[in-house]
Amino acid sequence: MLEATMRQQVTVPLRFGDGYATTARVMTFDGLVDGKEHLALGLGDWQRALKKSAAGGRAPLVRPHSECLTGDVFGSQRCDCGPQLREAVERIAEQGGFLLYLRQEGRGIGLYAKLDAYALQDAGLDTYEANVALGRGEDERDYTAAAQMLLALGADRIRLLSNNPDKAIQLEKSGIEVAQRVPTGVHMSPANVRYLATKASHTAHTIDLPLAE
Repeated sequence: MLEATMRQQVTVPLRFGDGYATTARVMTFDGLVDGKEHLALGLGDWQRALKKSAAGGRAPLVRPHSECLTGDVFGSQRCDCGPQLREAVERIAEQGGFLLYLRQEGRGIGLYAKLDAYALQDAGLDTYEANVALGRGEDERDYTAAAQMLLALGADRIRLLSNNPDKAIQLEKSGIEVAQRVPTGVHMSPANVRYLATKASHTAHTIDLPLAE
């Protein structure tokens, strides 16, 4: 795997719609394998978290979060991406670590294709069937660039904030030790119950859905 290097870092104050505010150290990179403009946000005392991990202590908390314009920006209720992003920022800021904001919309198929998949879901397909019906993979995301970013940050050992087992598998194959998998909360709405249930049943996401029992 090619080595990525830090390109730039700047401090950015963050404020969410519910009033929660924190400060992030936003970092960019050169040499990422896919050539995309992914970001790492250092949150909380991330430098201390790295030092503790290097000394054998608790690893920094890390969430690789795939970009979702509809959920992250517009608050779409068809997914749980926006609430997961908001939750992750606060939890990581409390413990020290990184949010990786990865430019791979729609599980890697892009924004327009994701909206095409929504139309197929409205016709009865589930979220994975819709991608396949478009001639795409069920999930085309590749976390090699995420691993490159973590290695460039010195975070080769992490606690992974995610319900998705594939993230852990891919990161470990790329040289990142996942010391612990930490599930996110369940952010359910009437519009995304089927979406969440499908993720839990089809790809073994760790999501506890009481209404789906």
